[in-house]
Amino acid sequence: MSFILRRLAFYVVAAWVAITANFFIPRLMPGNAVEAVMSKFPGNLQPAAYQAIAAELGVGHQGSLGHQYVTYLGDIVHFNFGTDVSAYPASVSTVLGASVYWTLVLVGVATVIAFILGTSLGILAGWRSGGWLDRSLPGLTFLQAIPYFFLALVVVQVFALTLHWFPSAGGYNGASVTPGWNWPFISNAVDYAFLPALTIVVTSVAGWMLQMRNVMVTTVGEDYVVAAQAKGLPDRRVIFTYAARNALLPQLQGFGLALGFVVSGALVMELVFGYPGIGKLLIDAVGSSDFPLMQAIFLFITFAVLLANLIIDMILVAVDPRVRTREAR
Repeated sequence: MSFILRRLAFYVVAAWVAITANFFIPRLMPGNAVEAVMSKFPGNLQPAAYQAIAAELGVGHQGSLGHQYVTYLGDIVHFNFGTDVSAYPASVSTVLGASVYWTLVLVGVATVIAFILGTSLGILAGWRSGGWLDRSLPGLTFLQAIPYFFLALVVVQVFALTLHWFPSAGGYNGASVTPGWNWPFISNAVDYAFLPALTIVVTSVAGWMLQMRNVMVTTVGEDYVVAAQAKGLPDRRVIFTYAARNALLPQLQGFGLALGFVVSGALVMELVFGYPGIGKLLIDAVGSSDFPLMQAIFLFITFAVLLANLIIDMILVAVDPRVRTREAR
């Protein structure tokens, strides 16, 4: 328990630093969010309108900087991220909520698939070091070295524009389906998400496989694995109960980081495919000086990383006796 409390205290401090930086950085950037909103209205607005919009967005000179900071902390506690500039007068929470699910489903599922596939292949390659699967690693590593956006462009050209098997851009066909929990929309969304997900899996699976393979090669030579083999235990039990279970611990830590960066890791990929996720939303927010939306996105990314790592720490405490031993000391 003390280990979790120490880690929790660390994450709380890290979250406070991120929130503080998130408050000051947008205010140091060029541009004026109030003028961006006022430009959407024809004619000349009165100075009172300028002050009202500045107060609503929370980016004007409303009191001292310290007062704005305290107000901002209170808004964060109440999950109030203000009013969106680009979609004024919609709230930031509404705009962010409409995009974040696309990214979480697409990139989250693709990351989990890549982790499971790469880890499984790494276990087999490490157990049979020097076998055909182990020798295939250089080719898979080459795929990992290819940038997201380059492979995405190749995939779009081949499967979308040449073969016409999948759509080239978008999240769904708005002319034929209505968003909701219905099979026509889900199947259409899967059709649009296949190529982006394929890009993520292909460029990620080799990294998971290589990391797991290297740890497995070391673990296979440990005394407890050799003793299990000497007892005549089946290979499947030795692999998964003795070797892979211990080799998986460093892999889980990397998976925690990968899950945390699900929100931001596919920004370029979403741009190539025109996918309506949070990466594209962030680019649009920067282009329109949408400070409240930028702040909300950055906070969401930060909290996703911290929460994912906290969960992984709790899992490690549950499955790794060495962590519990260090905690007892």
